[in-house]
Amino acid sequence: MNQNIEINEALKIMIKDSIREVLAEERISLIQALIPSVSKKELTDIERRYGKPEDYKKKEMIDMTRWFFDEN
Repeated sequence: MNQNIEINEALKIMIKDSIREVLAEERISLIQALIPSVSKKELTDIERRYGKPEDYKKKEMIDMTRWFFDEN
């Protein structure tokens, strides 16, 4: 009986991990689908107006990518 409980717990953990992985993949797909594409002309205009990301000062930037990978 104790072995069945251990197997059930291991299976539960595997299912949870699999669901987390699928949800993370789906979240990435959703974000990619929501990001509009831009033409070369539009990108050039954006860079002319606002500069390129590598030109920004690090202290002016806030890294917002961690929220995406932190699922807990």
